[in-house]
Amino acid sequence: ALGIEVSKITIMLSALGVGIGFGLQGIVNNFVSGLVLLFEQPVRVGDLVEIDGMWAEIKHIGIRATLVRNFEHADLIIPNANLVSNQVTNWTLGDRQARLKIAVGVAYGSEVNLVMETLLACAEDNKRVSKAPNPEALFLNFGESSLDFELLVFVSASMRMGIRSELHQEIDKRFREKNITIAFPQRDIHLPGVTTG
Repeated sequence: ALGIEVSKITIMLSALGVGIGFGLQGIVNNFVSGLVLLFEQPVRVGDLVEIDGMWAEIKHIGIRATLVRNFEHADLIIPNANLVSNQVTNWTLGDRQARLKIAVGVAYGSEVNLVMETLLACAEDNKRVSKAPNPEALFLNFGESSLDFELLVFVSASMRMGIRSELHQEIDKRFREKNITIAFPQRDIHLPGVTTG
């Protein structure tokens, strides 16, 4: 009656439907992912997570997106599909504690037992280090320029950076008191044709 062919209207409506379908695909994906997050709870409000190397705290889980706050106090809105399909490390899902590793290299000739006792004492005297599991000091390796040790402690996941700093300071202080030298790379350079003496 209007002089418009029905076949052309059908084609236009089909194209419009396809366009809307593609446009809504991301929204539907995020909506379904939001339901997965709310029911399965792989992350919860208050959890500390690591996403693409960035640490953040979950602040709000919505139907379409999740609000997280990183350690610089910047709020980030992450589509729910990213949390479901990408790898996310949840440091506080089963336990609020996280293991902290402190690597230390000391000069060759240092007394191994003294180094290990000093590292353990630093951990045991820090009130924010968990007593269970017990702190451990390990002699790992004969390095290129150092004897390599590692101090392993369990701490509150939200306080890892502060406790790491405290332990570094205490280790440096006690090593100085006990004349334990923290190693640094050393190289012997031999120049052909140059003699000493």
